[in-house]
Amino acid sequence: MGASMELHTVNAHGSVDSKNCVDEVGKTPHVIESELPSAGQRDAQALARLGKKPVLKRRFSFIAMLGFTCTVLVTWEVIPIIYTTGLTNGGTAGFAYSYLFALAGSLSLFTVLGEMASIAPTSGGQYHWTFMLAPVSCRKFFSYIMGWLVICGWQALVASSAYLSANLILALVTMNNPAYTPTQWQGTLLYWALMGMAILANLYSSTIFPKVEFFVLALHILGFFAFLIPMVYMSPQKNTSTEVWTEFNNGGDWPTMALSVCVGLIGSVFANNGTDCAVHMAEETKGADVVIPWCVVATSALNGMLGLGTLLSLLYVTTDIDAVIESPTGQLGFPFMQVVLDSVGSYPGATVMISIVIAMFIFAVIAFLATASRIVFAFGRDKGLPFWQTMAKVHPKTAIPNYAIYVLTGVACLVGIINIGSATAFNIILSIGISSLYGSYTITEALLLWRRVRGDIRKPSEMAGYTWQANELVWGPFHIPGVLGIALNAWAVCYGTIVIIFCFFPATVSPDAEHMNWACLITAVVIFFAVAYYLLYAKKVYQGPVVEIAPYQIS
Repeated sequence: MGASMELHTVNAHGSVDSKNCVDEVGKTPHVIESELPSAGQRDAQALARLGKKPVLKRRFSFIAMLGFTCTVLVTWEVIPIIYTTGLTNGGTAGFAYSYLFALAGSLSLFTVLGEMASIAPTSGGQYHWTFMLAPVSCRKFFSYIMGWLVICGWQALVASSAYLSANLILALVTMNNPAYTPTQWQGTLLYWALMGMAILANLYSSTIFPKVEFFVLALHILGFFAFLIPMVYMSPQKNTSTEVWTEFNNGGDWPTMALSVCVGLIGSVFANNGTDCAVHMAEETKGADVVIPWCVVATSALNGMLGLGTLLSLLYVTTDIDAVIESPTGQLGFPFMQVVLDSVGSYPGATVMISIVIAMFIFAVIAFLATASRIVFAFGRDKGLPFWQTMAKVHPKTAIPNYAIYVLTGVACLVGIINIGSATAFNIILSIGISSLYGSYTITEALLLWRRVRGDIRKPSEMAGYTWQANELVWGPFHIPGVLGIALNAWAVCYGTIVIIFCFFPATVSPDAEHMNWACLITAVVIFFAVAYYLLYAKKVYQGPVVEIAPYQIS
Protein backbone atom coordinates (compact mmCIF):
# COMPACT_ATOMS: atom_id res chain seq x y z
CA MET A 1 0.00 0.00 0.00
CA GLY A 2 1.46 3.33 -1.01
CA ALA A 3 1.25 6.78 0.49
CA SER A 4 1.77 10.18 -1.13
CA MET A 5 4.35 12.43 0.50
CA GLU A 6 6.25 15.66 -0.13
CA LEU A 7 9.84 14.98 -1.21
CA HIS A 8 12.47 17.69 -0.88
CA THR A 9 15.72 17.68 -2.86
CA VAL A 10 18.67 20.02 -2.89
CA ASN A 11 19.81 21.71 -6.05
CA ALA A 12 23.35 22.70 -7.00
CA HIS A 13 23.02 26.00 -5.17
CA GLY A 14 22.13 24.37 -1.87
CA SER A 15 18.49 25.53 -1.94
CA VAL A 16 15.53 23.22 -1.44
CA ASP A 17 13.24 22.12 -4.28
CA SER A 18 10.10 20.06 -3.85
CA LYS A 19 8.29 17.41 -5.85
CA ASN A 20 5.73 14.75 -5.13
CA CYS A 21 6.56 11.07 -5.22
CA VAL A 22 5.10 7.82 -3.99
CA ASP A 23 7.04 5.52 -1.71
CA GLU A 24 6.24 2.49 0.37
CA VAL A 25 5.07 3.00 3.92
CA GLY A 26 7.89 2.78 6.48
CA LYS A 27 10.67 3.43 3.94
CA THR A 28 12.68 6.60 3.57
CA PRO A 29 12.09 8.43 0.25
CA HIS A 30 15.08 8.51 -2.04
CA VAL A 31 16.54 10.48 -4.90
CA ILE A 32 18.96 9.22 -7.49
CA GLU A 33 21.61 11.80 -8.33
CA SER A 34 23.96 10.94 -11.18
CA GLU A 35 25.83 14.19 -11.79
CA LEU A 36 29.01 15.08 -9.94
CA PRO A 37 28.02 17.46 -7.15
CA SER A 38 29.39 20.95 -6.70
CA ALA A 39 30.98 21.92 -3.38
CA GLY A 40 27.73 23.41 -2.11
CA GLN A 41 25.68 20.48 -3.28
CA ARG A 42 28.12 18.03 -1.70
CA ASP A 43 27.50 19.63 1.70
CA ALA A 44 23.76 19.54 1.06
CA GLN A 45 23.97 15.88 0.10
CA ALA A 46 25.93 15.08 3.28
CA LEU A 47 23.07 16.61 5.29
CA ALA A 48 20.45 14.89 3.13
CA ARG A 49 21.98 11.52 3.99
CA LEU A 50 21.19 12.39 7.59
CA GLY A 51 17.66 13.40 6.61
CA LYS A 52 18.25 17.11 7.18
CA LYS A 53 17.55 20.24 5.13
CA PRO A 54 20.29 22.89 4.80
CA VAL A 55 18.87 25.65 7.03
CA LEU A 56 21.97 27.37 8.43
CA LYS A 57 24.37 29.31 6.20
CA ARG A 58 27.83 27.86 5.58
CA ARG A 59 30.15 30.72 6.47
CA PHE A 60 33.19 28.96 7.96
CA SER A 61 36.26 27.85 6.03
CA PHE A 62 38.95 25.59 7.50
CA ILE A 63 41.02 28.48 8.91
CA ALA A 64 37.96 30.27 10.29
CA MET A 65 36.78 27.06 11.99
CA LEU A 66 40.29 26.41 13.31
CA GLY A 67 40.20 29.86 14.89
CA PHE A 68 36.79 29.12 16.35
CA THR A 69 37.85 25.81 17.92
CA CYS A 70 41.07 27.33 19.28
CA THR A 71 38.92 30.08 20.82
CA VAL A 72 36.79 27.50 22.61
CA LEU A 73 39.68 25.36 23.86
CA VAL A 74 41.93 28.27 24.96
CA THR A 75 44.25 25.57 26.34
CA TRP A 76 47.36 27.62 27.01
CA GLU A 77 45.22 30.37 28.52
CA VAL A 78 43.50 27.89 30.87
CA ILE A 79 46.75 26.31 32.10
CA PRO A 80 47.76 29.31 34.29
CA ILE A 81 44.33 29.28 35.91
CA ILE A 82 44.23 25.58 36.83
CA TYR A 83 47.92 24.82 37.33
CA THR A 84 47.76 24.94 41.14
CA THR A 85 45.22 22.08 40.97
CA GLY A 86 47.84 19.85 39.41
CA LEU A 87 50.51 21.01 41.85
CA THR A 88 48.30 20.11 44.81
CA ASN A 89 47.69 16.59 43.55
CA GLY A 90 50.80 15.48 41.72
CA GLY A 91 53.36 18.22 42.22
CA THR A 92 55.51 19.52 39.38
CA ALA A 93 56.48 16.06 38.10
CA GLY A 94 52.99 14.62 38.51
CA PHE A 95 51.45 17.56 36.69
CA ALA A 96 53.92 17.35 33.79
CA TYR A 97 53.45 13.61 33.30
CA SER A 98 49.67 13.71 33.74
CA TYR A 99 49.42 16.51 31.18
CA LEU A 100 51.35 14.40 28.65
CA PHE A 101 48.97 11.53 29.40
CA ALA A 102 45.95 13.82 28.95
CA LEU A 103 47.38 15.18 25.69
CA ALA A 104 47.83 11.67 24.27
CA GLY A 105 44.36 10.67 25.45
CA SER A 106 42.70 13.81 24.09
CA LEU A 107 44.34 13.43 20.69
CA SER A 108 43.07 9.87 20.36
CA LEU A 109 39.61 10.69 21.71
CA PHE A 110 39.08 13.66 19.42
CA THR A 111 40.55 11.85 16.40
CA VAL A 112 37.87 9.19 16.82
CA LEU A 113 35.34 11.99 17.34
CA GLY A 114 36.54 13.33 13.97
CA GLU A 115 35.73 9.99 12.37
CA MET A 116 32.16 10.24 13.63
CA ALA A 117 31.91 13.84 12.45
CA SER A 118 32.99 12.67 8.99
CA ILE A 119 30.30 9.98 9.00
CA ALA A 120 27.58 12.39 10.14
CA PRO A 121 28.50 16.11 10.04
CA THR A 122 25.49 17.47 11.92
CA SER A 123 25.00 20.07 14.63
CA GLY A 124 23.34 17.39 16.74
CA GLY A 125 26.66 15.63 17.21
CA GLN A 126 26.67 13.07 20.01
CA TYR A 127 22.92 12.52 20.38
CA HIS A 128 22.51 12.05 16.61
CA TRP A 129 25.48 9.64 16.49
CA THR A 130 24.06 7.69 19.44
CA PHE A 131 20.84 7.17 17.52
CA MET A 132 22.79 5.91 14.51
CA LEU A 133 25.13 3.62 16.47
CA ALA A 134 23.04 2.23 19.33
CA PRO A 135 20.94 -0.94 19.04
CA VAL A 136 17.55 -0.26 17.47
CA SER A 137 15.73 -1.42 20.61
CA CYS A 138 17.12 1.37 22.78
CA ARG A 139 18.57 3.98 20.46
CA LYS A 140 15.71 6.45 20.86
CA PHE A 141 15.99 6.46 24.65
CA PHE A 142 19.81 6.72 24.79
CA SER A 143 19.85 9.38 22.08
CA TYR A 144 17.42 11.47 24.12
CA ILE A 145 19.43 11.22 27.34
CA MET A 146 22.59 12.04 25.39
CA GLY A 147 21.00 15.20 24.02
CA TRP A 148 20.25 16.48 27.52
CA LEU A 149 23.72 15.64 28.80
CA VAL A 150 25.42 17.54 25.98
CA ILE A 151 23.14 20.58 26.28
CA CYS A 152 23.58 20.81 30.05
CA GLY A 153 27.34 20.36 29.70
CA TRP A 154 27.63 23.19 27.21
CA GLN A 155 25.27 25.39 29.22
CA ALA A 156 27.63 24.92 32.17
CA LEU A 157 30.62 25.82 29.99
CA VAL A 158 28.90 29.00 28.79
CA ALA A 159 28.30 30.09 32.37
CA SER A 160 31.72 29.02 33.67
CA SER A 161 33.61 30.84 30.91
CA ALA A 162 31.77 34.09 31.67
CA TYR A 163 32.29 33.54 35.40
CA LEU A 164 36.04 32.97 34.97
CA SER A 165 36.35 36.01 32.71
CA ALA A 166 34.58 38.25 35.23
CA ASN A 167 36.74 37.05 38.12
CA LEU A 168 39.93 37.39 36.06
CA ILE A 169 39.08 41.05 35.47
CA LEU A 170 38.48 41.62 39.19
CA ALA A 171 41.71 39.82 40.09
CA LEU A 172 43.67 41.98 37.63
CA VAL A 173 42.25 45.10 39.29
CA THR A 174 43.29 43.66 42.66
CA MET A 175 46.83 43.01 41.41
CA ASN A 176 47.20 46.66 40.45
CA ASN A 177 45.43 47.89 43.58
CA PRO A 178 45.96 45.48 46.52
CA ALA A 179 43.73 47.64 48.74
CA TYR A 180 40.73 46.77 46.56
CA THR A 181 38.58 43.82 47.71
CA PRO A 182 36.15 42.54 45.06
CA THR A 183 32.69 41.39 46.09
CA GLN A 184 30.48 38.65 44.70
CA TRP A 185 27.84 41.08 43.47
CA GLN A 186 30.49 42.95 41.47
CA GLY A 187 31.55 39.65 39.92
CA THR A 188 27.93 38.86 39.08
CA LEU A 189 27.42 42.26 37.42
CA LEU A 190 30.52 41.70 35.29
CA TYR A 191 29.28 38.19 34.54
CA TRP A 192 25.96 39.57 33.27
CA ALA A 193 27.76 42.23 31.23
CA LEU A 194 29.87 39.55 29.52
CA MET A 195 26.78 37.47 28.79
CA GLY A 196 25.14 40.57 27.33
CA MET A 197 28.12 41.16 25.10
CA ALA A 198 28.09 37.50 24.03
CA ILE A 199 24.43 37.56 23.02
CA LEU A 200 24.87 40.78 21.04
CA ALA A 201 27.90 39.38 19.24
CA ASN A 202 26.03 36.17 18.37
CA LEU A 203 22.90 37.94 17.16
CA TYR A 204 24.36 40.85 15.21
CA SER A 205 27.81 39.84 13.97
CA SER A 206 26.96 36.58 12.22
CA THR A 207 28.20 37.77 8.85
CA ILE A 208 31.61 38.84 10.13
CA PHE A 209 31.92 36.09 12.74
CA PRO A 210 34.19 33.86 10.59
CA LYS A 211 36.40 36.83 9.68
CA VAL A 212 36.81 37.73 13.35
CA GLU A 213 38.04 34.19 14.00
CA PHE A 214 41.08 34.88 11.79
CA PHE A 215 42.05 37.68 14.17
CA VAL A 216 41.32 35.52 17.22
CA LEU A 217 43.49 32.70 15.87
CA ALA A 218 46.36 35.17 15.35
CA LEU A 219 45.89 36.56 18.87
CA HIS A 220 45.80 33.04 20.27
CA ILE A 221 49.14 32.06 18.69
CA LEU A 222 51.00 35.38 18.93
CA GLY A 223 49.64 35.96 22.43
CA PHE A 224 51.21 32.66 23.50
CA PHE A 225 54.68 33.98 22.63
CA ALA A 226 53.92 37.43 24.06
CA PHE A 227 52.95 35.78 27.35
CA LEU A 228 55.63 33.12 27.51
CA ILE A 229 58.83 34.77 26.33
CA PRO A 230 58.91 37.72 28.78
CA MET A 231 57.87 35.50 31.70
CA VAL A 232 60.60 32.90 31.07
CA TYR A 233 63.35 35.27 29.93
CA MET A 234 62.88 37.88 32.67
CA SER A 235 62.22 35.54 35.58
CA PRO A 236 64.95 36.14 38.19
CA GLN A 237 64.80 32.57 39.53
CA LYS A 238 63.97 29.21 38.01
CA ASN A 239 63.54 25.66 39.23
CA THR A 240 66.00 23.04 38.08
CA SER A 241 64.97 20.23 35.72
CA THR A 242 65.46 17.78 38.59
CA GLU A 243 62.92 19.69 40.68
CA VAL A 244 60.41 19.94 37.81
CA TRP A 245 60.59 16.34 36.60
CA THR A 246 61.17 14.37 39.81
CA GLU A 247 59.28 16.11 42.63
CA PHE A 248 55.78 14.78 43.38
CA ASN A 249 53.21 16.04 45.87
CA ASN A 250 50.19 14.42 47.53
CA GLY A 251 48.42 17.49 48.86
CA GLY A 252 45.05 15.71 48.96
CA ASP A 253 46.29 13.06 51.41
CA TRP A 254 45.31 10.22 49.10
CA PRO A 255 46.45 6.67 50.00
CA THR A 256 49.00 6.57 47.17
CA MET A 257 50.90 9.09 45.07
CA ALA A 258 49.57 7.47 41.89
CA LEU A 259 45.99 8.11 43.00
CA SER A 260 46.86 11.71 43.83
CA VAL A 261 48.30 12.22 40.32
CA CYS A 262 45.12 10.75 38.80
CA VAL A 263 42.98 13.17 40.80
CA GLY A 264 45.17 16.05 39.58
CA LEU A 265 44.74 14.81 36.00
CA ILE A 266 41.35 16.53 35.74
CA GLY A 267 42.99 19.97 35.51
CA SER A 268 44.78 18.86 32.34
CA VAL A 269 41.56 17.34 31.02
CA PHE A 270 39.70 20.61 31.58
CA ALA A 271 42.37 22.49 29.62
CA ASN A 272 41.85 20.18 26.62
CA ASN A 273 38.06 19.93 26.78
CA GLY A 274 35.46 21.17 24.27
CA THR A 275 36.87 20.29 20.85
CA ASP A 276 33.44 19.00 19.84
CA CYS A 277 32.48 22.66 19.37
CA ALA A 278 33.52 22.21 15.72
CA VAL A 279 31.07 19.33 15.37
CA HIS A 280 28.14 21.46 16.48
CA MET A 281 29.07 24.13 13.92
CA ALA A 282 29.25 21.55 11.11
CA GLU A 283 26.13 22.78 9.32
CA GLU A 284 27.78 26.20 8.96
CA THR A 285 31.12 24.90 7.66
CA LYS A 286 32.06 24.40 4.02
CA GLY A 287 33.14 20.84 3.27
CA ALA A 288 32.15 19.81 6.78
CA ASP A 289 32.79 16.07 6.41
CA VAL A 290 36.48 16.82 5.77
CA VAL A 291 37.04 20.20 7.42
CA ILE A 292 35.46 19.39 10.80
CA PRO A 293 37.54 16.25 11.49
CA TRP A 294 40.78 17.94 10.52
CA CYS A 295 39.91 21.01 12.59
CA VAL A 296 39.23 18.77 15.60
CA VAL A 297 42.57 16.99 15.22
CA ALA A 298 44.56 20.13 14.36
CA THR A 299 43.08 22.07 17.28
CA SER A 300 43.78 19.26 19.74
CA ALA A 301 47.39 19.00 18.57
CA LEU A 302 48.06 22.75 18.32
CA ASN A 303 46.42 23.71 21.59
CA GLY A 304 47.86 20.69 23.34
CA MET A 305 51.41 21.69 22.41
CA LEU A 306 50.85 25.36 23.31
CA GLY A 307 49.40 24.23 26.63
CA LEU A 308 52.43 22.03 27.28
CA GLY A 309 54.75 24.98 26.63
CA THR A 310 52.82 27.18 29.05
CA LEU A 311 52.71 24.49 31.71
CA LEU A 312 56.44 23.75 31.60
CA SER A 313 57.23 27.47 31.67
CA LEU A 314 55.11 28.00 34.77
CA LEU A 315 56.59 24.96 36.48
CA TYR A 316 60.10 26.30 35.92
CA VAL A 317 59.46 29.92 36.99
CA THR A 318 57.24 29.20 40.04
CA THR A 319 59.89 28.83 42.72
CA ASP A 320 57.72 29.51 45.78
CA ILE A 321 54.20 28.18 45.30
CA ASP A 322 53.12 29.00 48.87
CA ALA A 323 54.04 32.67 48.46
CA VAL A 324 52.04 33.13 45.23
CA ILE A 325 49.02 31.32 46.69
CA GLU A 326 49.09 33.70 49.68
CA SER A 327 49.35 36.76 47.41
CA PRO A 328 46.25 39.01 46.90
CA THR A 329 45.50 37.45 43.49
CA GLY A 330 46.31 33.99 44.85
CA GLN A 331 43.64 34.44 47.51
CA LEU A 332 41.17 35.10 44.70
CA GLY A 333 42.12 31.84 42.98
CA PHE A 334 44.57 33.22 40.39
CA PRO A 335 48.11 32.87 41.76
CA PHE A 336 49.54 32.86 38.23
CA MET A 337 49.10 36.65 38.15
CA GLN A 338 51.63 36.99 40.97
CA VAL A 339 53.96 34.60 39.11
CA VAL A 340 53.79 36.81 36.02
CA LEU A 341 54.33 39.96 38.09
CA ASP A 342 57.30 38.44 39.93
CA SER A 343 58.80 37.30 36.64
CA VAL A 344 58.64 40.55 34.67
CA GLY A 345 58.88 42.91 37.67
CA SER A 346 56.56 45.44 36.05
CA TYR A 347 52.91 46.15 36.76
CA PRO A 348 52.17 47.55 33.27
CA GLY A 349 54.00 44.66 31.61
CA ALA A 350 52.23 42.03 33.72
CA THR A 351 48.89 43.76 33.10
CA VAL A 352 49.35 43.59 29.31
CA MET A 353 50.35 39.92 29.46
CA ILE A 354 47.41 38.95 31.66
CA SER A 355 45.05 41.05 29.52
CA ILE A 356 45.83 38.74 26.58
CA VAL A 357 44.55 35.80 28.62
CA ILE A 358 41.42 37.74 29.62
CA ALA A 359 40.74 38.82 26.04
CA MET A 360 40.88 35.22 24.84
CA PHE A 361 38.47 34.16 27.58
CA ILE A 362 36.02 36.88 26.54
CA PHE A 363 36.16 35.66 22.92
CA ALA A 364 35.62 32.16 24.31
CA VAL A 365 32.35 33.21 25.99
CA ILE A 366 31.01 34.27 22.58
CA ALA A 367 32.13 31.01 20.96
CA PHE A 368 30.73 28.89 23.80
CA LEU A 369 27.33 30.52 23.39
CA ALA A 370 27.41 30.01 19.62
CA THR A 371 28.24 26.32 20.05
CA ALA A 372 25.60 25.68 22.71
CA SER A 373 22.90 27.42 20.66
CA ARG A 374 23.49 25.10 17.70
CA ILE A 375 22.99 22.04 19.92
CA VAL A 376 19.76 23.47 21.32
CA PHE A 377 18.62 24.29 17.77
CA ALA A 378 19.42 20.77 16.55
CA PHE A 379 17.74 19.03 19.50
CA GLY A 380 14.72 21.30 19.14
CA ARG A 381 14.55 20.50 15.43
CA ASP A 382 14.31 16.82 16.40
CA LYS A 383 11.57 17.53 18.99
CA GLY A 384 13.79 16.72 21.96
CA LEU A 385 13.11 19.85 24.02
CA PRO A 386 10.11 21.54 25.62
CA PHE A 387 8.81 24.22 23.22
CA TRP A 388 10.82 22.55 20.46
CA GLN A 389 8.93 24.44 17.74
CA THR A 390 10.42 27.70 19.05
CA MET A 391 13.89 26.29 19.78
CA ALA A 392 14.19 25.10 16.16
CA LYS A 393 13.48 28.49 14.61
CA VAL A 394 16.19 30.46 12.85
CA HIS A 395 16.18 34.11 11.83
CA PRO A 396 15.04 34.39 8.18
CA LYS A 397 17.83 36.83 7.24
CA THR A 398 20.81 35.80 9.35
CA ALA A 399 19.99 32.06 9.61
CA ILE A 400 20.97 32.21 13.30
CA PRO A 401 18.98 30.23 15.93
CA ASN A 402 17.96 33.36 17.84
CA TYR A 403 15.58 31.72 20.30
CA ALA A 404 18.16 29.13 21.31
CA ILE A 405 20.58 31.97 22.03
CA TYR A 406 17.95 33.82 24.08
CA VAL A 407 17.19 30.77 26.21
CA LEU A 408 20.82 29.85 26.87
CA THR A 409 21.68 33.42 27.82
CA GLY A 410 18.61 33.70 30.04
CA VAL A 411 19.44 30.48 31.88
CA ALA A 412 23.06 31.57 32.35
CA CYS A 413 21.96 34.95 33.76
CA LEU A 414 19.46 33.35 36.13
CA VAL A 415 22.09 30.90 37.38
CA GLY A 416 24.40 33.89 37.92
CA ILE A 417 22.03 35.23 40.58
CA ILE A 418 23.07 32.30 42.78
CA ASN A 419 26.63 33.61 42.81
CA ILE A 420 25.51 36.72 44.73
CA GLY A 421 24.48 34.56 47.66
CA SER A 422 26.88 31.64 47.39
CA ALA A 423 29.84 31.10 45.09
CA THR A 424 29.94 27.48 46.32
CA ALA A 425 26.38 26.80 45.15
CA PHE A 426 27.15 28.45 41.82
CA ASN A 427 30.22 26.27 41.29
CA ILE A 428 28.21 23.15 42.21
CA ILE A 429 25.88 23.82 39.28
CA LEU A 430 28.80 24.41 36.90
CA SER A 431 30.53 21.18 37.91
CA ILE A 432 28.70 19.17 35.26
CA GLY A 433 30.85 20.58 32.44
CA ILE A 434 33.48 17.83 32.25
CA SER A 435 31.43 14.82 33.41
CA SER A 436 28.59 15.29 30.94
CA LEU A 437 30.73 16.02 27.90
CA TYR A 438 33.23 13.24 28.56
CA GLY A 439 30.31 10.93 29.21
CA SER A 440 28.94 11.82 25.77
CA TYR A 441 32.33 11.34 24.09
CA THR A 442 33.00 7.99 25.74
CA ILE A 443 29.56 6.46 25.22
CA THR A 444 29.38 7.39 21.53
CA GLU A 445 32.93 6.18 20.91
CA ALA A 446 32.20 2.91 22.73
CA LEU A 447 29.20 2.43 20.42
CA LEU A 448 31.40 3.22 17.43
CA LEU A 449 33.96 0.64 18.59
CA TRP A 450 31.20 -1.96 18.90
CA ARG A 451 29.96 -1.19 15.38
CA ARG A 452 33.41 -1.17 13.76
CA VAL A 453 34.43 -4.47 15.38
CA ARG A 454 31.20 -6.04 14.09
CA GLY A 455 31.87 -4.62 10.62
CA ASP A 456 28.56 -2.74 10.54
CA ILE A 457 29.98 0.42 8.98
CA ARG A 458 30.32 0.27 5.21
CA LYS A 459 32.96 1.76 2.97
CA PRO A 460 31.78 4.44 0.51
CA SER A 461 32.81 2.18 -2.39
CA GLU A 462 30.28 -0.40 -1.23
CA MET A 463 27.47 2.14 -1.67
CA ALA A 464 27.83 2.56 -5.45
CA GLY A 465 24.44 2.11 -7.07
CA TYR A 466 22.79 1.68 -3.68
CA THR A 467 19.87 3.82 -2.59
CA TRP A 468 20.85 5.53 0.65
CA GLN A 469 18.52 5.40 3.62
CA ALA A 470 18.61 8.20 6.17
CA ASN A 471 21.41 7.82 8.74
CA GLU A 472 23.22 4.98 6.98
CA LEU A 473 26.45 3.89 8.70
CA VAL A 474 29.06 4.65 6.04
CA TRP A 475 32.61 5.81 6.70
CA GLY A 476 33.30 9.40 5.73
CA PRO A 477 36.41 10.81 4.01
CA PHE A 478 38.22 11.00 7.37
CA HIS A 479 38.73 7.46 8.55
CA ILE A 480 41.47 5.39 10.22
CA PRO A 481 40.97 1.87 8.86
CA GLY A 482 41.85 -1.59 10.09
CA VAL A 483 43.51 -2.64 13.31
CA LEU A 484 45.02 0.81 13.88
CA GLY A 485 41.55 2.38 13.91
CA ILE A 486 40.22 -0.25 16.32
CA ALA A 487 43.23 0.17 18.64
CA LEU A 488 42.91 3.96 18.63
CA ASN A 489 39.17 3.73 19.26
CA ALA A 490 39.71 1.29 22.15
CA TRP A 491 42.35 3.51 23.75
CA ALA A 492 40.06 6.55 23.40
CA VAL A 493 37.27 4.69 25.23
CA CYS A 494 39.68 3.61 27.98
CA TYR A 495 40.96 7.16 28.39
CA GLY A 496 37.44 8.59 28.48
CA THR A 497 36.45 6.06 31.14
CA ILE A 498 39.43 7.06 33.30
CA VAL A 499 38.45 10.72 33.01
CA ILE A 500 34.82 10.02 33.92
CA ILE A 501 35.88 8.12 37.04
CA PHE A 502 38.27 10.76 38.36
CA CYS A 503 36.21 13.81 37.42
CA PHE A 504 33.94 12.85 40.33
CA PHE A 505 36.78 12.81 42.89
CA PRO A 506 37.21 15.77 45.31
CA ALA A 507 40.63 17.43 45.62
CA THR A 508 41.17 16.00 49.11
CA VAL A 509 40.24 12.82 50.94
CA SER A 510 38.05 14.62 53.50
CA PRO A 511 36.55 17.72 51.82
CA ASP A 512 34.09 20.10 53.43
CA ALA A 513 30.91 21.23 51.61
CA GLU A 514 32.70 24.14 49.96
CA HIS A 515 35.45 21.97 48.46
CA MET A 516 33.36 18.89 47.70
CA ASN A 517 33.11 17.77 44.07
CA TRP A 518 29.39 17.82 43.33
CA ALA A 519 29.67 16.74 39.68
CA CYS A 520 28.32 13.26 40.44
CA LEU A 521 25.19 14.68 42.09
CA ILE A 522 24.51 17.26 39.37
CA THR A 523 25.07 14.73 36.58
CA ALA A 524 22.68 12.31 38.31
CA VAL A 525 20.06 15.07 38.65
CA VAL A 526 20.28 15.88 34.93
CA ILE A 527 19.96 12.20 33.97
CA PHE A 528 17.05 11.71 36.39
CA PHE A 529 15.23 14.74 34.96
CA ALA A 530 15.86 13.62 31.36
CA VAL A 531 14.63 10.08 32.08
CA ALA A 532 11.54 11.33 33.93
CA TYR A 533 10.64 13.84 31.21
CA TYR A 534 11.18 11.20 28.55
CA LEU A 535 8.92 8.66 30.25
CA LEU A 536 6.20 11.19 31.08
CA TYR A 537 6.09 13.11 27.79
CA ALA A 538 9.02 13.07 25.37
CA LYS A 539 8.74 9.42 24.29
CA LYS A 540 5.44 10.34 22.63
CA VAL A 541 7.10 13.12 20.65
CA TYR A 542 10.81 12.30 20.27
CA GLN A 543 11.40 9.60 17.68
CA GLY A 544 15.08 10.29 17.12
CA PRO A 545 16.48 12.63 14.46
CA VAL A 546 13.60 13.73 12.24
CA VAL A 547 13.94 12.78 8.58
CA GLU A 548 13.10 16.00 6.73
CA ILE A 549 14.60 15.27 3.33
CA ALA A 550 15.49 12.31 1.15
CA PRO A 551 19.02 10.90 0.99
CA TYR A 552 20.88 10.64 -2.29
CA GLN A 553 22.29 7.73 -4.23
CA ILE A 554 26.04 7.63 -4.92
CA SER A 555 26.82 6.52 -8.44
